[in-house]
Amino acid sequence: MTIEVKVPELPESVSDGVVVVWHKQPGDIIERDEALVDIETDKVVLEVPAPLDGVLEKVLSAEGETVKSDQVIGLVKENGGHAQPLSAGGAAAEVKTETVADHGQPLSPAVRKLLAEHRLDPGQISGTGKGGRLTKGDVIGFLEQQGAAGAAIQEPSRVEAPAAKAPLTKAPPPVAPTPGLPEIGEERPQKRVSMSRLRARIAERMLQASLGTAMLTTFNEADMLPIKQLREKYGAAFQENHSVRLGYMSFFVRAVAEALKRHPEINASIDGEDIVYHGFCDIGVAISTDRGLVVPVLRDAEHLGLAEIETAIRDFAEKARSGKLAMGDITGGTFTITNGGVFGSMLSTPILNPPQSAILGMHKIQERPVVVEGEIVIRPIMYLALTYDHRVVDGRDAVTFLTTIIELLQDPAGMLLDL
Repeated sequence: MTIEVKVPELPESVSDGVVVVWHKQPGDIIERDEALVDIETDKVVLEVPAPLDGVLEKVLSAEGETVKSDQVIGLVKENGGHAQPLSAGGAAAEVKTETVADHGQPLSPAVRKLLAEHRLDPGQISGTGKGGRLTKGDVIGFLEQQGAAGAAIQEPSRVEAPAAKAPLTKAPPPVAPTPGLPEIGEERPQKRVSMSRLRARIAERMLQASLGTAMLTTFNEADMLPIKQLREKYGAAFQENHSVRLGYMSFFVRAVAEALKRHPEINASIDGEDIVYHGFCDIGVAISTDRGLVVPVLRDAEHLGLAEIETAIRDFAEKARSGKLAMGDITGGTFTITNGGVFGSMLSTPILNPPQSAILGMHKIQERPVVVEGEIVIRPIMYLALTYDHRVVDGRDAVTFLTTIIELLQDPAGMLLDL
């Protein structure tokens, strides 16, 4: 019995996706529910599991192809529990086995075909794909580098060519350089890669925010000594009791949620000619991953304790870095917090996350001399930046909102005791 592998149903806001990687190749044995193929949308990477125990019979959509919801992208054949994979035919099967063994990563059909046609050893080519995986572009780039040194391509290889050699695959036509880009030469190498769906979506949203809002940023500074002392005094006990580390972000989420309740004009969005004031605090926390920035949302953050916030952020970070965030994890949100301080940023102007009307930027904590009650003392200071949409939020409201956050951070007992 042959079963179709289909693209999962995509959310309304997502029109299509791109096949990122097939974890199995035609002829490979698969087990029910193991990861079969990853599909990248402009928001998340969807992991499509194997529908049953059997053998991947055919791949209908290769890596890099655009696919739509419910599209058939592969065929799986139930093999009744036999341990032997289906053979794709003598020479082709030999190429598959040897290339996987030599390179240490599964190779796509297109890559195996190119390697066989040019009698190349995959171990000689550096892979730039996920986990060092060899891509078609890597092989084409290697062939282009050989160029005039055609003899190098003709050297004997451990990979045998298929019996019937297919026509030579031509390299893609050269892309016309964008005016202003440096010239490409042998002594000045450059690499051109396609923009990922997530990166393209980030670029689109950032441009949308720049062109479609009236962004303005106000700055202030917070003395982090009270929170630092709390973490030093109770951090170990907190981790022992809740199995999660007590970080700074949970205090900021609590402070922002409390400030949003006191200043509802910040917790608003523009919808056409209307302003929507949200009676709940869904706070997004920006997380950096290898694929780009994602912003999972803490729902009803005003009702969460520090341990719940820290646990949720830890879980989101793990899912984000393994590409397992669900669409529901990153949609919605009424306010966003981003922390450039973890990378050493001292001061920056965060960009709005539309349709939200404000975003808070945290920065590196630095010990500085400050005046406290007429005396110069050394305190751990953090600069804070609040970017807001001036179409919705007036400057006075933005400044008082940021001041409220600072007051809560510098005297955290009030917000922790719900005073």
